Amino acid sequence: MSEKNILAYFKSPEEAEGVAKKLQTLRVVDMSIDRFSRYPGTGLYGSVLPFAGDMVSLSAATFGTSLSGESSAILAAADPSSSGMSDGGQGGPTGRDILLTIVVEEDSFERAMRIVEDAGGMV
Repeated sequence: MSEKNILAYFKSPEEAEGVAKKLQTLRVVDMSIDRFSRYPGTGLYGSVLPFAGDMVSLSAATFGTSLSGESSAILAAADPSSSGMSDGGQGGPTGRDILLTIVVEEDSFERAMRIVEDAGGMV
């Protein structure tokens, strides 16, 4: 039997977890919940106090926080909005930054889609 996948976006991990529990009644092959951001890495950590000499990078100065990965900090510093000459015009992911990835058997696909959409997931 073939499989189908669903990528559903939610506003909070709790919303996605609620849908994941409901989907357990179906023939789910694989499922995961992840948060994504504009920059790769494990995310942000700590607040930065530039007047206290706590500024470690350009991205720390412009975004008000330090990024946990070196690659992420480099990408953030290279962003057009970091220079102050542009807002970048694209913005980051806002609102729906939780991704529920579902792989189901083909005969359960329509029901899984209904469960996701009824719970407010964006497919």
